[in-house]
Amino acid sequence: MGSLHVFEEPPAGVASDWTMPQAWEKFTDADHARWTAMVREQTRSLGGLASDAFLEGVSALQLDRDGIPDFAQFNPRFRAATGWEVVAVPGVIPDEPFFRHLADRRFPVANFLRTGGAQDYNDEPDMFHDVFGHLPMFIDPTFGEFMTAYGRAGLRAEKLGATKLLSRLYLHTVEFGLIHEGGVLRAYGAGLLSSYAEAKHALTSDKARRLHFDLPRLMRTEWLFDEFQPTYFVIDSFDALLEEMETTSLRQVYDQVRDLPLLAPGESDPSDRLFTGRLQ
Repeated sequence: MGSLHVFEEPPAGVASDWTMPQAWEKFTDADHARWTAMVREQTRSLGGLASDAFLEGVSALQLDRDGIPDFAQFNPRFRAATGWEVVAVPGVIPDEPFFRHLADRRFPVANFLRTGGAQDYNDEPDMFHDVFGHLPMFIDPTFGEFMTAYGRAGLRAEKLGATKLLSRLYLHTVEFGLIHEGGVLRAYGAGLLSSYAEAKHALTSDKARRLHFDLPRLMRTEWLFDEFQPTYFVIDSFDALLEEMETTSLRQVYDQVRDLPLLAPGESDPSDRLFTGRLQ
């Protein structure tokens, strides 16, 4: 991942909670036109690949209208629809403030826009990834509750020294997760939904390994940031994902896997349960 927008301390102009003014007026007419084109192109491409919840969210949030959303005007609509709001941040921020924002139903959005198009490779999460890839899923109230529960779990994980273990739950669900929906496989992770090429790979390639969701296995599984993932985890429903957060003792899972060897991306394990259902 590039390091231009990865921070350990708040840079100038950024508050102690890592929020900053969006400065919507700084974006040019060309930026707004490119944004609208990216949203429309990506939405068309994801037909038959994305979860219904995501496509409904794109429509409900009207992300393809009027260019880059002005958060001052977007947040009242987003709160009314989801109970959440967005806050601008400079890029990738440390775990503790990220968890705290999620626990308080605020989703941090990187305050810069990629230079390429929707389907060009981008080596770090930008505003398009955060807004288009993540926000439509919050229209599903169960997914929103999962994100709140994840934020609270993150604050507890900080105290237990288990942040890296919990972060793999986020990466293998919120970023690269697949769902068995309506009898077929669909993508709901933002890393897939903001990358048509990887969404296609995850759902159709015979090189991708698709495993049923297994929390201990998932927490031991490393991931790739500059290549397509070789392994994806499939949930049965968002209700099942939320139930996992609400009923599982994460402390026990941490204790179970903490001293076990990590599994490299694509590595198999005797506990693996391959997903063998319909892909398309």
